[in-house]
Amino acid sequence: MSAPTRIDLRSDTVTAPTPHMRRAMAEALVGDDVYGEDPTVNELQQETAALLGFEAGLFMPSGTMTNQVAIAVHTQRGQEVICAEGSHIYEWELGMMATFSGVVPRFVSAPVGVPDPAQVRRAVRHSIHQSPTGLIALENTHNKAGGTVLPHEVIVGIREVADAEGLPLHLDGARLMNAAAAQNVPARQIARYFDSVSLCLSKGLGAPVGSVLVGSKRFIASAHRYRKMMGGGMRQAGILAAAGLIALREGPANLPDDHRRARELAETLVAAGYDVDLNTVQTNIVYATIPDAQAIVETWAAQGLLASALDIDRVRFVLHYQIDDAMLERAKEIVAAK
Repeated sequence: MSAPTRIDLRSDTVTAPTPHMRRAMAEALVGDDVYGEDPTVNELQQETAALLGFEAGLFMPSGTMTNQVAIAVHTQRGQEVICAEGSHIYEWELGMMATFSGVVPRFVSAPVGVPDPAQVRRAVRHSIHQSPTGLIALENTHNKAGGTVLPHEVIVGIREVADAEGLPLHLDGARLMNAAAAQNVPARQIARYFDSVSLCLSKGLGAPVGSVLVGSKRFIASAHRYRKMMGGGMRQAGILAAAGLIALREGPANLPDDHRRARELAETLVAAGYDVDLNTVQTNIVYATIPDAQAIVETWAAQGLLASALDIDRVRFVLHYQIDDAMLERAKEIVAAK
């Protein structure tokens, strides 16, 4: 008897490269990217920047690196970074803003991942007795809040705060394409309000590795130095960038189905008696409150369904393009069986 199909919903980072990506990787033109001579990396950087409405881009191994390089460029040591509660740059980037850039977070309340522009304005510090504000950073979609999308009016309001206070505004847009798909707008319509944007290629878009940081030419020139300091020079990285280009061009088309499947799974969990805030199920992520989460997740894993127990009573599911409708139906059967 063959083993049951594994349905991996731990993250959208678990996907394998598509056949098209593998061919592109095998055939990629390469050069030394540390010298700026890899043509495929250059193409990816230029295409991402143009897609999001910026002058230049810089390819890096991870979204953590793109975010932390952006923080390093925008800030000075001893400053604060205003960010929403639960932001990835704090929760899952291992204190790097303090370790590398010498800055600390200033949190603002963010119900369902959405901060209030008025609260952001109140968080700005000017007193000589306090750490001055150096940067405002937003996350869209907001991972820990359940993949929620920032409303347009909130982004506009926080941009107005940044302009009034003379502060740069950075977007952790790891899943920016999911936000764009959910709002049915071009990604650049969201990105245009920011001074820099980090876009992950290895989450919803399905590339095996990498993120791109975009900004002005001057900003990216400074980012080059910090990328080198963090060990992000990858030499013949065109092999990876080739897959990134396919992800950038083909991945967004899959996102509406990921969102639909996430909603179906969330509704099944609710019907099974689990607590899910359906208002937060806006893209490809579902969080459920499940007592004794780790034990439940292990029970599901034995049946072929993988999910992430992120707390004693919190489980995360993330849909991605390698989960088809048949796999979704099996996942729904498993979680409904209790």
